[in-house]
Amino acid sequence: MNKPPSRRKKVIPGASGEPKPATDSALENTSSEDNPASATITVTAVEVTELTEEEQSLRLQLERQVERAFLSAGQALMELRDRRLYRSTHRTFEEYCRDRFNYSRDAAYLKISATVVYENLQKFLPTNGRQIPMPTNERQLRFLAKAELEPDVQADVWQQAVEQAGNKIPSGRIVKDIVDRIRESTKVPNPYHIGEICILLPKDNPDLRGKAGYWGVVTHVGQYSCTVQTWDGDYTVKIEHLKSLELLDEDCQFMQQLCVRLRQLNQVDSRDSSVDWLLQGLGKQAKPYLSSLQAKLLAAVEREYKIEWRQQK
Repeated sequence: MNKPPSRRKKVIPGASGEPKPATDSALENTSSEDNPASATITVTAVEVTELTEEEQSLRLQLERQVERAFLSAGQALMELRDRRLYRSTHRTFEEYCRDRFNYSRDAAYLKISATVVYENLQKFLPTNGRQIPMPTNERQLRFLAKAELEPDVQADVWQQAVEQAGNKIPSGRIVKDIVDRIRESTKVPNPYHIGEICILLPKDNPDLRGKAGYWGVVTHVGQYSCTVQTWDGDYTVKIEHLKSLELLDEDCQFMQQLCVRLRQLNQVDSRDSSVDWLLQGLGKQAKPYLSSLQAKLLAAVEREYKIEWRQQK
């Protein structure tokens, strides 16, 4: 009779009933748990190697690219605006910036204005061997751009701000304080008065872009600015953006009444496009009179849209 095959018990490593000697790490863990205060932390030393000349040069180059990123953005926006490269898809530059870059109007124009100031600093800061830190974002130049100082004064303000910041890049607040002091020390009384007729001078003010030659009536006089009423809206501008026509009182009164007529016509929503030509033409004709034909055209258009107007005496 054959014997059944013997069955050997399979030995599984680690499953032996015999206690396994504790390893060093296990002893260490037990020791740490028993006495946490005596736990040893192993720190791996990292060797810090010096940069090669090539790496140092590359680092400097990349840092400058980061610092000047806002400058590149401002220059690109300026060219897009000036060459009207948005015209195939958008009616205005402001709409284009909002849809394409998610920039508000103020954000887009701040980048452009900051770029202009940065370029002025490059031209007018002294180059006597001393390296003056340059701005790294448009917020540091916000108040310089809004103050609309002369380029050499902008450079002087930035240099003072750097010194006040301990020869480091100053904050926008430091720049603002210096700008305020300069404006206060050079304050010029506002020469305009309510009812005066002035021409708008856009210069580098983005709010007045396309308004060159517009005339308007001064309706409010502030410390540094005036509110001017034109045929297409009200604009609050600095005094350097205005030029008085120096008209006699009766001529000012004629222009004031003409402005009222043009504004009433501009409020007609369903007007013919030819009316816009008339409005823009008269809105830039800074003369205290209308030709016979101009007067007839204006009166005819007012009748067409049932606009009643009575001459004020």
